[in-house]
Amino acid sequence: MSKITFPRKTLLAAGIVTLAGFSTFPAFAAKDVVAAVYSNFSTLDPYDANDTLSQAVSKSFYQGLFGFDKDAKLINVLAESYTVSDDGLQYTFKLRQGVKFHDGTDFNAAAVKATFDRVTNPDNHLKRFNMFSRITKSEVIDPYTVKLTLKAPYSAFINSLAHPSAVMISPAAMQKYGKELAFHPVGTGPFQFEEWNTTDYMKVKKFDNYWKAGLPKVDTITWRPVVENNTRAAMMQTGEAHFAYQIPYEQAKLLEKNDKLTMVSAPSIIQRYISFNVLQKPFDDVKVRQAINYAINKQALAKVAFSGYATPAVGVVPQGVEYSVNYGAWPYDPAKAKALLKEAGYADGFSTVLWANGNSTTVQKVIQFVQQQLGQVGIKVQIEAMEPGQRVAKVESIATPAEAGVRMYYAGWSSSTMESDFALTPLLATSSWPPKMFNTAYYSNPVVDKALEDALKTTNKDEKTKLYKEAQDQIWADAPWAFLLTDQLLYVHSKSLSGMYVMLDGSFNYDDIDLKQ
Repeated sequence: MSKITFPRKTLLAAGIVTLAGFSTFPAFAAKDVVAAVYSNFSTLDPYDANDTLSQAVSKSFYQGLFGFDKDAKLINVLAESYTVSDDGLQYTFKLRQGVKFHDGTDFNAAAVKATFDRVTNPDNHLKRFNMFSRITKSEVIDPYTVKLTLKAPYSAFINSLAHPSAVMISPAAMQKYGKELAFHPVGTGPFQFEEWNTTDYMKVKKFDNYWKAGLPKVDTITWRPVVENNTRAAMMQTGEAHFAYQIPYEQAKLLEKNDKLTMVSAPSIIQRYISFNVLQKPFDDVKVRQAINYAINKQALAKVAFSGYATPAVGVVPQGVEYSVNYGAWPYDPAKAKALLKEAGYADGFSTVLWANGNSTTVQKVIQFVQQQLGQVGIKVQIEAMEPGQRVAKVESIATPAEAGVRMYYAGWSSSTMESDFALTPLLATSSWPPKMFNTAYYSNPVVDKALEDALKTTNKDEKTKLYKEAQDQIWADAPWAFLLTDQLLYVHSKSLSGMYVMLDGSFNYDDIDLKQ
């Protein structure tokens, strides 16, 4: 029996997890993996989540038609094969047979149809509606064949079906729980949901009827949201956790010295940038935007805020994402920055505001460093780091550009579909201005829009490469962002734990997770 528990009001008000409090958790099975993660989960419904972490933990009990392996290669999961009509509008999927949902319901074409009918119904107001709104119809052809029809050709469709949000949900659970489904997840994954204390932990247990023989190899995973950086690190030192992500950069060297732990630093596709509201002065002038790019020392920023575990961004789309283009990092040249500001009519600089998505220690270090750097070229910057609720209200929910208070905005993004459309369109297409998507620059360029649209109409790789390069060339020249850094993934696990990885986009892979006793 799965259950949800809510903490006492005193715990909720405190908003913290302490090591002393861990003694109140239930006893764990012999092969229980404890994973300490950096935030609470916003929801256990991937179709209603915008944060990577909530989707990442949901992958323990949910699966999609497609996915990515630990090396970010596209793989079939619940779909065995598919065909596409000549006009690119109809996708027909042959489904894996013999798969059961955790509640005993059969996985079949009817389940796929029910899942996509739910997310594409605007009345359900799910956060991932826009991602799947291209689907106009889902049809059951036979018990294990389903057809999805699109509004227009969309060559990135299979990659979008491998996104962590694109999971299959038990139709019986959808009917039974309705709007409470987020608290009663029922999927086909290796683990089934057991318990969620909304601020302290979420626990999943081995699904005995999992369709992959011999898996999973562990009995349970207990996810513990631990917001405070040092506490996560302490849990690894004391053995109270087997896995921790994210690791505070400044503690990496200390944890490396522990012979019971393995520290992992790996490339990511998490891009850090500052968008400029190009509809507002002075950011309507490309020379000002270019000046800011020249004014920020990215190598120094990587050292100051990330302890060296980041690299200067070399393009609009991070390396590792399909069709990304490498231009080389934007050079640090404060003299050039000052000259451009003078040419733009701001020889004495100007005053502005920099908002940030998040308020972690690392975020604070980034915006303070940028404030200092821009001050050296005469730009006076007031900074504000935002809680999630503030971000949604002040940035993502603004109805019209005229109402937008955003000027400069520090954020990060990872393309969890592993291709360039999802790295570009939600952030830089005219159609993606808030509140629809996340183009906080209010950037609009017809060359970019056309290239992005045309790229989705072709499956020819050479043509897609050409079109995505055209879009990125234009964006790099227009500089609607300050192109900052690409993260290095930093996580730690006990040497007794194997088969658990942080993927390029910051989500998890634990198909072969195991724990030595």
